[in-house]
Amino acid sequence: MKITTRILLIYVSLAIVSCGTKKAAIKDNTTATTAQTTKTESPIVRNLAFVQKVSDTKVYVQNIVADMSFTATMGDKNITVPGSLHMRRDGVIRLQLFIPILGSEVGRLEFTPDYVLVIDRMHKQYVKGDYNQLDFLRDNGINFYSLQALFWNQLLLPGASKVGEADLLKFEPKLDGTGENVPVSLKNGNMSYVWTANRNNGLIGQANVTYSSVAQGKSELIWKYDNFKSLGAKLFPSTQEFSFSTTATNKLKKNNIKIEMENLSTDDGWETESTVSNRYQKIDAKDIFGKLLNM
Repeated sequence: MKITTRILLIYVSLAIVSCGTKKAAIKDNTTATTAQTTKTESPIVRNLAFVQKVSDTKVYVQNIVADMSFTATMGDKNITVPGSLHMRRDGVIRLQLFIPILGSEVGRLEFTPDYVLVIDRMHKQYVKGDYNQLDFLRDNGINFYSLQALFWNQLLLPGASKVGEADLLKFEPKLDGTGENVPVSLKNGNMSYVWTANRNNGLIGQANVTYSSVAQGKSELIWKYDNFKSLGAKLFPSTQEFSFSTTATNKLKKNNIKIEMENLSTDDGWETESTVSNRYQKIDAKDIFGKLLNM
């Protein structure tokens, strides 16, 4: 279970997005004639309409709670444990891992807008720090709101807590093809984002986040969504799988996490803040990330 807790920390932390025709029927009083006029929308209007469709697929609930099966793969190591997911919009993302059968909590990972908290109950240790203290998150442009957008299956805008109506023009869909999937891209400095959205319903099936620099090498996060289920008035992906690869440690590392959720609900009867026992030892965030990255 020690490996499970560490894998959760590194993977999830790392890191660790109409046109047509107007038909006008014109009839005069003497001859029943119909005229059609076709008006082609400009590319800007067409693109904006599609990005709006994608944005409108997001769920509007304030809480997402689910039981989950958590599978972590690192090289030839594969671990599956039960767990739970609690998310409150703009408040917290919490993943808890349990010992199979017994159901006791073995580890907890909690993201809030202000800090990241990792609790290792097996060894009575914890890590708590803000995003600037955690080098890997800071260097790869990861903060709470970008993680929230990924978990909630939404577009994201780096440095912003949400994507507003005026921001939609910053996203570039490629609508020229005829396939079912449409890539929607966003470039921000060393970061590149590409969401793959369904042409018909706008649902996001995959998000690719790439960071590239001379100093830090290249890191790529691929987040896949599947098994959409009703949640409120919208659909939410109950299966999420994300893989992370990086050359930041001068050695290519690839890791994979899969979360399969059950019993999705919008329950709000839970606390957003975890309390750490004073019997637990606090570990320096930079030290533990260094150890994890060199496993």
